[in-house]
Amino acid sequence: MSAPASSWFRPTPSGLLLHLRVTPNAGRDAIDGAEIRDDGSCVLRVRVSAVPDKGKANAAVIVLMAKALGTAKSTITLVSGDTSRQKTLVVSGDATALAERAMAVAGG
Repeated sequence: MSAPASSWFRPTPSGLLLHLRVTPNAGRDAIDGAEIRDDGSCVLRVRVSAVPDKGKANAAVIVLMAKALGTAKSTITLVSGDTSRQKTLVVSGDATALAERAMAVAGG
């Protein structure tokens, strides 16, 4: 089920809050788009080829999102979901510009 592109992220005073559903150990690194979960929450589905061992998959997610949003890796912080597939990231920067890029990432 597809979802509105803007519902998986939320602007904050310092940047953007992102909600992701990550599949580690995938065949390739890719962003599959936004989806509505069974609980009604919306997430951006992301796959990374890195294994979920010692933070390798988390680091790969940060690299993939930084590239997709056109921002530096250092501006992205994992705030929850260190060992979970459900992750929340914070991207520091201009919230308006980041939101425009985030909509483009999800195909909206």
